[in-house]
Amino acid sequence: MAEAHWYVAHTYSGYENKVKTNIEKTIENRNLQDQIFEVRIPLQEVVEMKNGKKQTVQKKMFPGYVLVNMIMNDDTWYVIRNTRGVTGFVGPGSKPVPLSDIEMFNLGVQSANIEVDFKEGDQVNVISGIWKDTVGKVQTINAKKQTVTINVELFGRETPVEISFSDIRKL
Repeated sequence: MAEAHWYVAHTYSGYENKVKTNIEKTIENRNLQDQIFEVRIPLQEVVEMKNGKKQTVQKKMFPGYVLVNMIMNDDTWYVIRNTRGVTGFVGPGSKPVPLSDIEMFNLGVQSANIEVDFKEGDQVNVISGIWKDTVGKVQTINAKKQTVTINVELFGRETPVEISFSDIRKL
């Protein structure tokens, strides 16, 4: 199976949010969740002075661009390229060039891989957050989001809860 990479799609300036929404709707409508994983608009916090008051606002780091994490093939290329508001991919000619892991890390989009000492079926203890001191059994591990789904007892029933890697410890 091909590997997913981050690609940059060029959009009309000011249409980034609309393009992101349109791509996400298309992913859902065409069942492409296993090929197009995430769409992001890189933002940064900026302090602005308005009427003598400091305000922290979110500004687009790269106006006119949207980041897409996907497996590049003819179908995914066609879906992104033909989304309303997208003018093309960044790269020579019509061939998109993936961003490197270092470039993504510098953007704060992708963090370093975390090794975990638990696996599906293990008992874990939640060490922080609203589920602190809860014990549960690991059902699924999502390395991409760095979360696990555990079953906890809630109102006498087993209920799945998603917890961050950093909030649990193996028993």
